[in-house]
Amino acid sequence: MAKQPMLKFVTVQRDMPEKRGAELRREDFHEIYAEFADAKAAEQSARCSQCGVPYCQSHCPLHNNIPDWLRMTATGRLKEAYEISQATNTFPEICGRICPQDRLCEGNCVIEQSGHGTVTIGAVEKYITDTAFEKGWVEDIKPAAERGESVGIIGAGPGGLAAADRLRRAGVQVTVYDRYDRSGGLLTYGIPGFKLEKDIVMRRNEQLEKGGVDFVMNCNVGEDISFAELREKHDAVLIATGVYKTRDLSGPGAGSAGIVRAIDYLTASNKASFGDEVAEHKDGSLWAEGKKVVVIGGGDTAMDCVRTAIRQGATSVKCLYRRDRDNMPGSQREVANAEEEGVEFVWLSNPKGFHGDPVTGVVVQRMRLGQPDATGRRSPEAIEGAEYVEEADLVIKALGFEPEDLPSLWEQPELPVTRWGTIKADFRTGATDMDGVYAVGDIVRGASLVVWAIKDGRDAADAMLKRFNAAAASVAAE
Repeated sequence: MAKQPMLKFVTVQRDMPEKRGAELRREDFHEIYAEFADAKAAEQSARCSQCGVPYCQSHCPLHNNIPDWLRMTATGRLKEAYEISQATNTFPEICGRICPQDRLCEGNCVIEQSGHGTVTIGAVEKYITDTAFEKGWVEDIKPAAERGESVGIIGAGPGGLAAADRLRRAGVQVTVYDRYDRSGGLLTYGIPGFKLEKDIVMRRNEQLEKGGVDFVMNCNVGEDISFAELREKHDAVLIATGVYKTRDLSGPGAGSAGIVRAIDYLTASNKASFGDEVAEHKDGSLWAEGKKVVVIGGGDTAMDCVRTAIRQGATSVKCLYRRDRDNMPGSQREVANAEEEGVEFVWLSNPKGFHGDPVTGVVVQRMRLGQPDATGRRSPEAIEGAEYVEEADLVIKALGFEPEDLPSLWEQPELPVTRWGTIKADFRTGATDMDGVYAVGDIVRGASLVVWAIKDGRDAADAMLKRFNAAAASVAAE
């Protein structure tokens, strides 16, 4: 896919001999690339069979009207395609870039199932909204009328921002509180820029701010402001903190220098991409250049880490995962991308300990797959006596995330949580048992997908609006 625009590039060069090679200006290249994108989007969209049972739509958490906006794109009606796309998705250009389409819409495309290769739904989705921004079709947030209700949102990730967008368009007064210096949550600091360009996220942040959403950054709830104060200040509170507590490693040497958390590693890399001065890059503690890097884990965060390490100039990058390729939780497309970039996957391997401080190696236990566990996946079992040492200068823990203990951090023992520490909330509305308190995204579901957080945020916003309207109607009837 990446090489195809170059074919068009060469063809156009022949028609413009005065602009050969380096003389071809940047704006000319972008014009050529845009022409290629237009043609490719129309070509892919036309491949949609417009089947009677759109499995692509039913397997999208947002139930996006995919066949409709594909038909509009195929016939050149891009503005209508954008309007259909954004009607169900707050951030289609973001989902088009980072959703695991191979597991959702594209993986269930009828064309794909028939063996002819899927329609590239994600790429078309991205193209539609990028074009809409370029053409000025994306309208500013301008409520028809202002409302008196106020909502405080804790967390500026995709769930919180999706709710903020929906509430603000309805005229509700919205304030978003976040611990970081920029809004976006994992969109900003967790996902690498080569998968999700940061100007794309900042563009949406700016749209929300311009539309009247207030952002209070560098704000830790429980320290800078209490949860009780937020409830007193706002008519409703939405908890959209995500899950940031890293699952840890055990074994001898697990606390050695050079063994770092994935979230710290990715955050440092993304801060640097904004031009921030990152001390951990200067001292080398979160920088992979010239190092043998070992990433432990098999999810999408692990894929982000291995691909980032390659770009930082690591001498070798290996990913250890205790199951095999077929049983890993991460996107197969991401695994393939990583392999093409030079990452080596060491399947059926589990860390048992570490050598050196700073770390010099990982003691690896060879595994085999036994009987299925409670989830149906086959459980890994250690192979007796099968151990070896994998050399490493930097070890990145990408074992997944767990919720922080919010009831303790916020001094709210009555905040309802599950036995896993996630917040108990209605999956349809986000409502908790605490009056006026809602929760969405990973803090309810556990570590999940951005698209699910967006859906949850939209649903919770709708539930709050219904509550506000009912209250207003009750007052008017008295």
